[in-house]
Amino acid sequence: MQEVLNVPDNIPHELLEKAECVIVIPSVRKLAFGVGASYGRGAMVCRKGERFNGSWGAPAMYALEGGSVGFQIGGEATDLILLVMNDRGMESILSSKVKLGADASIAGGPKGRDASANTDAYLRAEILSYSRSRGVFAGVSLEGSTLRPDNDANEAIYHHKITASEIVLGKNVAVPASGRHLVQVLQKNSPRNESAGKR
Repeated sequence: MQEVLNVPDNIPHELLEKAECVIVIPSVRKLAFGVGASYGRGAMVCRKGERFNGSWGAPAMYALEGGSVGFQIGGEATDLILLVMNDRGMESILSSKVKLGADASIAGGPKGRDASANTDAYLRAEILSYSRSRGVFAGVSLEGSTLRPDNDANEAIYHHKITASEIVLGKNVAVPASGRHLVQVLQKNSPRNESAGKR
């Protein structure tokens, strides 16, 4: 996340300030054996508070699986960042396994300092997606991919069984040591939710 925020032509800061959750999935791998498939594991960090307008909370681990991901990376790894922009997107992701584009609307996000955060795609989409491969940063289509809580990873990090919903919505879930840097980066770059009505 820090590397992405250091890229000049990156996620518009005003979008990060309006996001309720950020999902970081480093090193998504795409395999092609007649049928393309992709897989990656990462963390979702959401803002605390009843209206998701507080500081950033503890990370919940997630896995992304897709039969057809809209970017060509061959055998190399691509980093993905998803911004969850509203309550509906958030509820879909917390409900269980979610199919992007069907259960939650997703669009390739605008990028760069001059990108308008009021584009039609942004206004309609519940989730905005970005990819970074070989230093190139771009919006990406993930329609048809599925995002699900990675319960085994959550248990390994928190040392007991805990659901993604309990982590995100719980009031007293401490940030584990392995997640502190990510939470600090988000807190430094976007301390408050600047969406209308969320301040």
